[in-house]
Amino acid sequence: VSDLRPSTLPGSLDVSHSMFDLRSPPHRFMKRYDSVSSVPSSTSSRKDSQGSNRSLDTITLSGDERDFGRLNVKLCYVSSVEQIWITVLHCKDLTWPSTCGENPRICVKGILTLPKPVHFKSSAKEGCNDIEFMETFVFAIKLQSLQAVRLVFKIQTQTPRKKTIGECSLALRELSSQESNHWLDISPPSK
Repeated sequence: VSDLRPSTLPGSLDVSHSMFDLRSPPHRFMKRYDSVSSVPSSTSSRKDSQGSNRSLDTITLSGDERDFGRLNVKLCYVSSVEQIWITVLHCKDLTWPSTCGENPRICVKGILTLPKPVHFKSSAKEGCNDIEFMETFVFAIKLQSLQAVRLVFKIQTQTPRKKTIGECSLALRELSSQESNHWLDISPPSK
């Protein structure tokens, strides 16, 4: 029995609930099995149309809409020193074209769209379902300048060749000294 309604907590990884809550102590040693293959669902996967492995738990249900993954970033503005702190945390459920190979090296390029754009780039990591970057970038820029711009992220492969495989962006209107956490949906790169 599955409940396909959105979960009550935003960003919650729970997609459905079983008849039994397997997280409660009496059932904590039970394994959840996929109804199609009788294989533990955490290990079952398939090749999607782009040739990358996707967990059966993350397949998008609507046929014409492909999931490109999500990027997790944290932002903070330290007004005393007029600095923006941008932390690139994770890239989850990322898909890439089969032409990029099985496990391409992937990095995140960031752009602050000021009149003179500010560019930064994470180190390249091996492509997988959950890429952890944990890198912070700090720039000294006046808050007034930042509130009218966007922060654009381009997800790029470094090997076998450099290619932008997805992008996402975020308006910086509400920067504050309180660190904010954002999950951004990655979309196909604009032409």
